[in-house]
Amino acid sequence: MVALSLPDFPWDSLAAAATVARRHEGGIVDLSVGSPVDPTPDVVARALSAATDAHAYPQVAGTPALRAAVAEWYERRRGVSGLQDANVLPTIGSKELIAGMALWLGLGPGDTVVHPVAAYPTYALGAALVGADVLASDDPAEWPESTRLIWVNSPGNPDGAVLDHEHLRAVVARGRELGAVVAGDECYAELGWEGEWADSPTPCILDPRVVGDDLRGVVSVYSLSKQSNLAGYRAGFVAGCDHVVGQLLAVRKHAGLMPPAPVQEAMRVALGDEAHVREQKDRYRARRAALAPALEAAGFRIDHSEAGLYLWATRDEDCWASVDWFAERGVLVAPGSFYGVDGGRHVRVALTTTDERIAAAVERLQG
Repeated sequence: MVALSLPDFPWDSLAAAATVARRHEGGIVDLSVGSPVDPTPDVVARALSAATDAHAYPQVAGTPALRAAVAEWYERRRGVSGLQDANVLPTIGSKELIAGMALWLGLGPGDTVVHPVAAYPTYALGAALVGADVLASDDPAEWPESTRLIWVNSPGNPDGAVLDHEHLRAVVARGRELGAVVAGDECYAELGWEGEWADSPTPCILDPRVVGDDLRGVVSVYSLSKQSNLAGYRAGFVAGCDHVVGQLLAVRKHAGLMPPAPVQEAMRVALGDEAHVREQKDRYRARRAALAPALEAAGFRIDHSEAGLYLWATRDEDCWASVDWFAERGVLVAPGSFYGVDGGRHVRVALTTTDERIAAAVERLQG
């Protein structure tokens, strides 16, 4: 038997801090993960319920109605027009696609996968699954000729940084020079807080200002987990270059990777309803407005964090010292080292808990 050499699952190392936090008189405030806690919108839940007579196999490519809804959403919310059925594909959330992309695109030893310096660990996992090399780099000039897959993440997890059109354009240009696929992980795009992103989605990798009039080699990966509280539905999609989407579709047909039919209908409805997205954003905005000043008053500086569901905080000490400081106050946060060596002096503080738990965290930080 050949054993895969996989990285450790990082959250296992938080067990000791979680134990300390749970001993707090008021119970733990878990700000370490980005799992939604608010209800699934009624309009989406009703759509799921109405579609439960799902006796036939669902379509791997997605129903025509869902593919049309994805294309319409990209035009309405992301400024990307002209997407056709061949340009879109539903996925079982976005994490499985991120983990499997290198495999399904045929990468292997000798190929390089690039991901951001501050990065969600699943990009590196995808490279490990195929034995490819991995490079953490935000500078296109550093990417070697062996690069075959480039991940960009905007707004970023963990740091909430937003990449502008100019940077994305440079990424795509370099990807095309290398013959690499460029994949933009964009699942926090509707959750901007500062500047021009406060009331509009963040830039899309498929925007004509980035790719011109050619989607060649470029895809956008998206999830409805954050904006629609559908993490438990596993509702995601990929859109862009028809050749890349077609290659993914071919593999997924063979593997039987298909979102359940009721979930596909729920996604269609969710994509067409902006009211629940605004309502959820307002919830997170209020939690952020309470938590950010409390962190700053406790001596933490918040870097980036202009979008997304996290505050990237530091007081210029080892991240595990900060984790322990929070745990002693009954609050669990994620060490920045989970997201790369450059995060070793930051912690990631999530906004994904109830208003009551946010209030408890604020009180403890002030104590």
